[in-house]
Amino acid sequence: MTDLLKTIAPDEVPELRRDPVDADAYRTAFEIVDDVRERGDAALREHAERLGDIEPGAPLVIPRAKLEEALADIDKDDRDLLVRTAERIRSFAEAQRLSLGPVQIEVPGGRAGHVITPVDRAGCYAPGGRFPLPSSVLMTAVTARAAGVEEVWVASPRPAPITLAAAAVSGAQGLLAAGGAQAIAGLAFGTHDIQPCDAVVGPGNRFVTAAKQIVSGRVAIDMLAGPSELVVCADGSAEPAIVAADLLAQAEHDPDALPVLVTTNGELIRDVNEELEAQLADLSTAGTATAALGNGYAVLVPDLDTARRVCDRLAPEHLELHIEEADTEAWRFNHYGGLFIGPGAAEVLGDYGAGPNHTLPTGGTARHTGGLSVLDFLRVRTWLSIDNPTAAAPLVRDAERLADLEGLSAHARAARWRL
Repeated sequence: MTDLLKTIAPDEVPELRRDPVDADAYRTAFEIVDDVRERGDAALREHAERLGDIEPGAPLVIPRAKLEEALADIDKDDRDLLVRTAERIRSFAEAQRLSLGPVQIEVPGGRAGHVITPVDRAGCYAPGGRFPLPSSVLMTAVTARAAGVEEVWVASPRPAPITLAAAAVSGAQGLLAAGGAQAIAGLAFGTHDIQPCDAVVGPGNRFVTAAKQIVSGRVAIDMLAGPSELVVCADGSAEPAIVAADLLAQAEHDPDALPVLVTTNGELIRDVNEELEAQLADLSTAGTATAALGNGYAVLVPDLDTARRVCDRLAPEHLELHIEEADTEAWRFNHYGGLFIGPGAAEVLGDYGAGPNHTLPTGGTARHTGGLSVLDFLRVRTWLSIDNPTAAAPLVRDAERLADLEGLSAHARAARWRL
């Protein structure tokens, strides 16, 4: 048997730092985005029909009433599932929002501070490739609503009834039935029915990612994410079947996904490879998962400290800890998008609405970027109030002096008028 996960040494582990957008995708996305910017709905419709997002002549925008109809028409069990999942996501996001508050401090002659306010309008993208992804609709749109955004739009190509229903549960105004770069452009620049959004978020393919990069100077975006990643850090206490199942769950996302096992136990690598082969035998997505396993590897390390260094070097999208005393050891790991502590905390539970968001940084960007949260829809707005000019004199003189040092005489003059 050939091991599905090849074994490499710790010093052979590559960093995941990479450019999230390739040149070809950028050029293609730029042409589409620029066309939609220039020609509006006509261009948006042409690209959406050309790329199979909608049937010719079908509505580009599905209004709230149609979303509600889809919600009423789906199976009751599915409807209840969407509502339960949305509530868990909402509860977590609302707790995040409540952890943030205004600030006020004394300054010479007055006060300064900040307030935190949501953007007015958010666009939430959900992929619609091989399968509908209602979970991505819930993760993005529910979080926007929890942040306090008044107007939330969803975009997804070829929207299935379950996608429309998820948009209804999320509180979306409506759904733009477009995908790829054209959807991102429609959300950023607006359409006949949708005003330009202030923030555009959500996962997607390389053309979606490229388009988000292109419009990011015009709107806020969450991140530029690439193929999915999972690192399982395990010791001899880990259950091979569970580790293999979790690696396959990540591998079936995309042929470019990255499944990695980092372990102190060589026998676990052997056992996990055996489990991977056995579980692939009846997996409907075996083709995709097998291709992704070809990107992955197992890293045999001498101790947990080395395992931690390897995991931090990778800074993966998802990091699972199948180790003894995981609750204690977890806080020694520094770089990850989402952390799953102990074998019971399956990454798939994060994907499907335990609470924390499943839109997470990839490609090593977890070193500086967090997952989607209410923060992506909020602005920190500062303010200054001076009500005692005499007490403010030292502040004014310092401002005048700094302006003179920088050669900005009008600045200095404006400060002097306050004395």
